This record gives sequence, structure tokens and C-alpha cells, in this order.
Amino acid sequence: MSVVLDTAEVPSADRAAYWHEAVSHTFIPLDVALLESAPAPATITSHRLGALQVSLVRAGPQRVERGAGLIARGGEDHLTLALQHRGTARLVQDGHRVELRPGTFAISDAGRPFAKELPEPFFFTAFHWPRSAVGVSEEDLRVLTATAFDTGDDTARLVAAYLGCLSRSVGSMEPRQASRLATTALDLLAVLAHERRGRSVPEAPEAALATLARVKDHILRHLGDPDLSPERIAAAHHVSVRYLHKLFRFEGMTVARWIQRQRLDVCRRDLARPAADRATVAAVAGRWGFVSASHFSRAFRAAYGVSPREWQACAGTGPTPGAVRLPLPAAVPGSGYGVAV
Repeated sequence: MSVVLDTAEVPSADRAAYWHEAVSHTFIPLDVALLESAPAPATITSHRLGALQVSLVRAGPQRVERGAGLIARGGEDHLTLALQHRGTARLVQDGHRVELRPGTFAISDAGRPFAKELPEPFFFTAFHWPRSAVGVSEEDLRVLTATAFDTGDDTARLVAAYLGCLSRSVGSMEPRQASRLATTALDLLAVLAHERRGRSVPEAPEAALATLARVKDHILRHLGDPDLSPERIAAAHHVSVRYLHKLFRFEGMTVARWIQRQRLDVCRRDLARPAADRATVAAVAGRWGFVSASHFSRAFRAAYGVSPREWQACAGTGPTPGAVRLPLPAAVPGSGYGVAV
């Protein structure tokens, strides 16, 4: 399902206020100032791919800022990658200033102040995700933010090409396919982060890859077991816990993080089932190995930007698959961010 926020039918005098709400609703709380006296029509078309939100943004000149006051209002655990298609943009964060041209991309961290100026009509695709969805350290994330990535770098060129293809076909994907492709996109970003820090994810030999595949299959068949642990997984495959952790270094994340990601994904799908087949949030969490309801709620919100109950409510009352156009400010749901898809 896609959600379209469109100012075309909004009176010109109201467009600035509407656009401010639309941007903050789609992403995170932001200050938005339009840089044209008569704002042109603008649109945001968003899709949810697992932990990844993909939004195509077309608008006129503007400046976007996020300071300490807005950070305190929420969304600080999210990152946004903007892949520029038309126009230019200047991003400032952590004392770094970068300029984006078509074909380049940069990442901003919602947990620290930043400003972005787009001095001309523009079109870009924004990829928005919780930092916990990428298995890298805070130090790795720091080397990604406020850095311009262009086609002169082999890995950045691969990432840009993949994300560009994803943005062009996002509206026609089946949910399961979309979720898998989003996971690949996040994995590519992890590789980019490791490379920028000068320590690429090690290449796995064939024997290790085969063992890792068997381990993953075992985990997926036992996701509902609350006692699933590295120790039990290692014992089931006659390897040491140390070697098990080494295998998951090839994934760029820990064993526990990989298990949690898979559990959250199946919980998300179960919570979106039709009302007749639906279980309670607590039952879904317990079914997939979460022993603490509060821990599950925190992990789910960190991964998807909404609580399990909010996700279930949206899935239960939302329209059938297709585009939902929200033409007026009054139609924008609530004050939540990251729930526009």
C-alpha cells in the first residue's frame, strides 16, 4: 500500500502549513520553511518495506531544520538517506557541509541537529529506517552521516544503483519480495559503513556459508522458542559459541540481533492479519519467543516507528491495497511520525 500526501488541492495560502505537517508526519518532527512566495504543488508518496520506509518527494525550494527541541519530541532513533534525482541540496550536520547533486546521496541522523537547504525545485527518494535495523555500531553510523556518496566510489555506486532501482519499482512489489529487498538494502548500507571505517565485512569461505545457512534455517524453525540462545544454537550444530558469533560477523551483526529482526518481521505480519484471524498483541509476541510484552513493544517501535497496537490498528482499519491520497491537512492522522505507510 502507498500513501500520497499532495498539496495540489490545498489553497496556496495553506500549502506551507500543510507541507510542514506532511513532512513531519512522514519522517520525524522537523521545521520546514518554504523559499518561494507562492508555493508550487508538492507530493510525498510513501511505501513501507519491512523496517524500511521509502518516500518519493517532489517539491519546490525549501529549508529543513531539526534542533534540540524537535529531537526531544521523538524520532531520534531514525536515519534518513536521501538519493537526489533532480535539483541540488546542501546538508549540514556535525560540522560537516556536503552538497548533493543528481545521482548522489547522503545520510542524516535524526538524533543530532542538522539543517538541509534545497534552493531549487527538487525530486529525491528518502529511505527512512530505525538505526537498530542495520547491524553496525554507533561509530560506523557516524562515518555515514553528513557525507556525500557519489559514483566515484565503487561501493557507493552499487548502493546508489540498488536504491534507485528499488525506488522505481517499489509500488509494484509483493509484500514478501519488498521486505527481502529492503533487508538487502540495509545490508548494503552496513557494508558501506564497514568499508568507510576501513574494515570491510570479511568474506566468508564456502564451508562457513554453508554452516551459516543451516544455522539460519534452524533459527527460523525455532523462532517461537523463548529459550533459543547462542549456546543452544551452537550445541545443535556441534560448533562453539565463539565460532557461531564468528559466522554472524559475515552478516555484519550479532546472533541476537539477527534473531530479533526475524521475530519482529513475523510478528509484524501476524499483527496485520485480517480481524477474523487476528490474535492479541501479547499472544503474537509470545508465539514468536518474546517473553516480555514491554520489551517486545520497545523493540517493535524501534524497528518500525509505531507501537504493535498502532500497527495492528492501522492494518485493521486501513483500505485495501492501493494508493491512499490525503489531500487536506485534516486527513493527516494524528501526530505520529513514520506511520504514513
